[in-house]
Amino acid sequence: MSVIYMLLAISILIAIFFFLVFIISVRKGQYDDSYTPSVRMLFEDELVEKDTDVSKFNQLDNSN
Repeated sequence: MSVIYMLLAISILIAIFFFLVFIISVRKGQYDDSYTPSVRMLFEDELVEKDTDVSKFNQLDNSN
């Protein structure tokens, strides 16, 4: 039974170590995306055309 407590303690210490390494790497900017902003200008935004059905309906309604 003491082996289980020892393994549990060791696994918790290892988990804390990896969590701290992760926090340090995030603070240093390891996961910052430096690629996407440089290629964002290459992608064209799709233009959304306005629905002209309403204007056609208004033209037909005004003709009466």
